[in-house]
Amino acid sequence: MMLLSCPWCGPRDENEFACAGTTHIVRPGPEVSDAEWGRYLFFRANPKGVHRERWRHVYGCGQWFNVARDTVTHQVLAVYRMTEPPPAVPGEGP
Repeated sequence: MMLLSCPWCGPRDENEFACAGTTHIVRPGPEVSDAEWGRYLFFRANPKGVHRERWRHVYGCGQWFNVARDTVTHQVLAVYRMTEPPPAVPGEGP
């Protein structure tokens, strides 16, 4: 089980949280074609290594925050609030 550190409540077991997928994705504007909208909705890169996700502390404060996590080792590399810029983490590409 992963240990996540909520920015408001501190370290808690993973089962208190819900992952909502990749964060920092730019939503396309209203002028995009149906094909482009479909690519945005259904096709995502799923790389091994560092991945940035948004999580919610469901069984705690209810707040949303971001996590940088290695998808191979499940090591949590950074936790930061939604309003904070993403920190640099080891192993992340340019």
